[in-house]
Amino acid sequence: MSTTGPGLPRAGAAGRPEDGGLLEPGSDLLAAGALSPAGWQALLAGAAALKAEWLSARRHVVQPLRGRAVALVFEHPSLRTRISSELAIAQLGGQAVYLVGADVGLGRRESAADIARTLDRWVAAIVARTIHDATLQELASAAEVPVVNGLTDREHPLQAAADVLTISEACGGVAGRTVAFVGDGNNVAASLAVAVTSLGGHMRLATPDGYLPADDLLALARARAARTGGSLELVGDPRAAADGADILYTDVWTSMGQEADREHRRSDLAGFTIDAALLDVAPAHALVMHCLPAHRGEEIAAAVLDGPRSLVPRQVENRLHAAKAILAALLSYPEA
Repeated sequence: MSTTGPGLPRAGAAGRPEDGGLLEPGSDLLAAGALSPAGWQALLAGAAALKAEWLSARRHVVQPLRGRAVALVFEHPSLRTRISSELAIAQLGGQAVYLVGADVGLGRRESAADIARTLDRWVAAIVARTIHDATLQELASAAEVPVVNGLTDREHPLQAAADVLTISEACGGVAGRTVAFVGDGNNVAASLAVAVTSLGGHMRLATPDGYLPADDLLALARARAARTGGSLELVGDPRAAADGADILYTDVWTSMGQEADREHRRSDLAGFTIDAALLDVAPAHALVMHCLPAHRGEEIAAAVLDGPRSLVPRQVENRLHAAKAILAALLSYPEA
């Protein structure tokens, strides 16, 4: 989209793909690379400030969403993304409108473009959770209000924002820290790699052959690392990834739309489980992350996920504050 009201230009994709920018009023957040290293730093600072204010006062003095509605357009059900987004909108003074599956019929009952043009007339922003990234791109291209990626098959920047906030809190920052992602190099791994390297962290991806994120996203993470002093390392051995790591991270091996390949994927990913033996390879201070939902005994052992070194509860909590920081940045302009 080109504008969000008179005199309010959208932040575009000008410049090289690795440039990114700040999360400015009226812009979209469709991918982790939309934010520059400075943009990621600003987002972290905003999320930390909003979290501190909420924990102290249970309210926010500034209410950038007051009198505004935000549409949550979800092609498939969600627990954490939906609830954290709804609460973020409410705590910033707004109203959430949740539309799922058959309520919208993206690309079936109506085109994504027609849905965007309709919602434009009612809401101040759209948080979209689509099966295919192309659907999100079509929605955002037609919309005149900010669009936030709430998960696609390509990326999950909303999760990455919560994750780097969690890492920063637990490790005293992201720069110089090593995050080892073990298992399927999926949408979560892709966005996390860009976010971590944008913040000067060292990202290791331990995946079987054929399970890495898209080449262009790996190239973007490498470009970010070159700018910030971080690094991106691709390894085939989970033990090599865990050695010296500050964070061990994993996600489910079979996600939505991959159910028919479940047994094939389980076979390919056997040996890429975060369990007590793998945790023993990491330093004693290493912590564990998982974005949930989890398949205990598959990608992660129950004793590890539910154990004392798990950051999972904090990740869940930080989904709320990261969402607030994003929405506050995108909607912090006066009504047109």
